[in-house]
Amino acid sequence: MVAATDIREHMEVRAADGRHVGTVDHLDGESRIKLTKSDSTDGKHHLIPLEWVDHVDAHVHLNKNADDVQRQWTSLN
Repeated sequence: MVAATDIREHMEVRAADGRHVGTVDHLDGESRIKLTKSDSTDGKHHLIPLEWVDHVDAHVHLNKNADDVQRQWTSLN
């Protein structure tokens, strides 16, 4: 599992298929990443679990494709 300390605010989040799925707003607790609502097509915050993170370099890379991420993430108003 990736260390939460490797994930920083404003990092781009990319799905396994290379598509952009969001930008890190901040960590929500120790197990979820909250994405910015300003970068969201529906204007909402979305939460993704750290278990979906494959690796972190200049970006946060997920182990799911973008369609799966968007179907399975948690949406907040």
